[in-house]
Amino acid sequence: MPTDGRERQVPRATAAPAPRWWSHPDGPCGQSFRLPPARPAASAAGQSPARPVRIPRRGYRAPRSAVRQSVRIAVGAVAAVLCAGLLGGCIGALVQGTRQGGRITLQAASEAPVPRSPGTTAGIVRAVLPGVVYLSVNASGTTTTGTGIVLDGAGHILTNNHVVAPLGRAGRTTVTFSTGQRHPAELVGRDVGSDLAVLQVKGVAGLHPLALGSAARIEVGDPVVAIGAPFGLQGTVTSGIVSARDRPLTSGGTNSGAGLAYLDALQTDAPINPGNSGGPLLDAAGTVVGVNTAIRSADSDSSDPFGVTDQSGSIGLGFAIPVDQAMRVAEQLINTGHAGRTVLGATVDLTYQSGAAVTAVASRSGGDSALHPGDVVIALDGAPVTSGDDLAALVRGRSPGATVVLTVLRGGQTRELPMPLHSTERDDGANNL
Repeated sequence: MPTDGRERQVPRATAAPAPRWWSHPDGPCGQSFRLPPARPAASAAGQSPARPVRIPRRGYRAPRSAVRQSVRIAVGAVAAVLCAGLLGGCIGALVQGTRQGGRITLQAASEAPVPRSPGTTAGIVRAVLPGVVYLSVNASGTTTTGTGIVLDGAGHILTNNHVVAPLGRAGRTTVTFSTGQRHPAELVGRDVGSDLAVLQVKGVAGLHPLALGSAARIEVGDPVVAIGAPFGLQGTVTSGIVSARDRPLTSGGTNSGAGLAYLDALQTDAPINPGNSGGPLLDAAGTVVGVNTAIRSADSDSSDPFGVTDQSGSIGLGFAIPVDQAMRVAEQLINTGHAGRTVLGATVDLTYQSGAAVTAVASRSGGDSALHPGDVVIALDGAPVTSGDDLAALVRGRSPGATVVLTVLRGGQTRELPMPLHSTERDDGANNL
């Protein structure tokens, strides 16, 4: 205590500046650091009091000038890298362009061809396309198109009658092969009732006949492929399944110049359109099981609902002549120029709509086991018969000499009658079976 009674004033100690080696995020208040001892205050005489030291707080930020300088450095580095890359690309493009006369050509990446097994659709198509031809027919100033199947090395081609004679008379036919080469064809023979015809190209080497199978082995649900030239688009491939067998139908209509045909057809949902006619329907082995012939029209008022004169597109109801029947007719056309009929030996009423009503039968022995006038046929080998047209189509689709089983109504009772089929060269009308 001072002797003069005045209270002695002791200068307050001030904190020392923070050491430069601090790096702890908590600053000088952290537990790992201690403040150094305070320095004595300067004397009041001749010295100014020491300025207080500011201790950094949490979240301390560097001065803006330092931040801006760091950002400028980073941006400059990125810009330098980008400029270097662009410069290198430009130099490379310039060198390459100079090598190619000042132009740059982009090269597609080379890829090895993907192998296709023979059982795939692509494998089947690759194998059979050389045996499918495309037909252009000029008849009475009108040009129509269709498709054909190469049968042998002699140049015989199978197609539809309505393709080669769309107006009832055969026109001039030009064949286009898968190579794009064209050649005129001559008519060997045609058959209105089966809607089949055979052409021939002469002097053509290197033909690729298609392998012929059998529709008898086809089951509903089996996959099939159709090839043709719908609306002139050659080489069009479609696929689907067999939707039904023994589908009796009449093709041609009353207004068709090609005539009325009776078909025991394979039904398929493989899209078939105008121009597919005469082309092959192929099974999974790539063999021909049918000749694409007709489609069901969506126009309920059409006089030709099964596609000979109709020009609408596919609605998933396509029909093909079984190859067994097609080859039997083709052989006759090649050998004799015309084809016979498979007949049952009965006359039916075509206006009756609850089956095929028999009005007369050929004189044969057999008693009750034979067909009688008044019998109504309702099925043939299990295939339903709803009219005389149905029975005509099913009978003509069978081979002469075969025996079929008719299901008939006689006197209110159902009977099963085995009936042999025969061949005739006469065409006595659709009602004479």
